[in-house]
Amino acid sequence: MHEECKGNAIMAAMKPLPFLAAATSVVILAACGTEEGSQPGNERDGISPPEVAGDADPKAVGVIAAWSEALRSGDIDAAAEKFAIPSVAENGPLIRIESEADARLFNRSLPCGGRLIRAEGEGDFTTATFRLTERPGPGSCGPGTGQTAEAAFVIRDGEILEWRRVGTGQSPAPGPIT
Repeated sequence: MHEECKGNAIMAAMKPLPFLAAATSVVILAACGTEEGSQPGNERDGISPPEVAGDADPKAVGVIAAWSEALRSGDIDAAAEKFAIPSVAENGPLIRIESEADARLFNRSLPCGGRLIRAEGEGDFTTATFRLTERPGPGSCGPGTGQTAEAAFVIRDGEILEWRRVGTGQSPAPGPIT
């Protein structure tokens, strides 16, 4: 499929949810398959991150994989727990995550799950590529299912400090929280 067609399919999969229409457009993302019950990237329990293509820091990959697996399985609380307080998310408008409730709201807005297929590191940023899947919860991944999507992460102290959709031609370069 041509890159332009992929982008159109991904954008078609993003539908705003009424409760977030003012705050964000809906995102597409999530996931990495892991053994049932495991939480990859949690240094506290000693579980190794999954092996994926790319040169990203294995600890960052582990945190991203744990977040995306939780989201893909529909566990919004576990996905929200991977976000630092405060942190930011950008899937269209910038959202400041000031509480666990904000983190749950942001994660609930993501209609797609996905399998982590690549993670590239550059400075503080890890750009993760996901193969999109359906996931339990509100919304539907729709025509985005099977397509790829990217998000840039800043991981600090085992938590997501920044989450920014990239690769769609509309998001500015990630930057530090101000």
